Amino acid sequence: MTTANRNATDDASIRKLMDDRGKAIRAKDSKGALSNIAPDIVSFDVVNTLQYIGSDASRKRTEEWFSSFQGQIGYETRDLSITMGETVAFCYSLNRISGIKTDGGKIDMWIRATLCYQKIEGKWMITHEHSSVPFDVESGKVSLDLKP
Repeated sequence: MTTANRNATDDASIRKLMDDRGKAIRAKDSKGALSNIAPDIVSFDVVNTLQYIGSDASRKRTEEWFSSFQGQIGYETRDLSITMGETVAFCYSLNRISGIKTDGGKIDMWIRATLCYQKIEGKWMITHEHSSVPFDVESGKVSLDLKP
């Protein structure tokens, strides 16, 4: 397989993984959403704590997040960019999260997301995930009303 063909195949593989993950998030399917995370993943999330280490911590955080919503979660990925080598890749995007929380509150916000992949035993696995929201430096408050 030529380098160009391998890169196209790997790019398509990661795009499918991202698409499948989005579908799993919308369905609140934690097993599907976490199906390609590495056991030693390190995650930086928009909520406390400072970091989550390992797949067990990611699974617990994901299940807590999913259970905080009534029904499905609205999830949209925009401006996905993928950069890759033979065994590592990273992608970043803007992601919209919307839905109704269990307390009846509505969420409709955009976050910034970066995923780092490593090809482990021939399979692309997420080794690092970083989600963030911008904040106003003067007030210290997060900027949840920004849109792309």
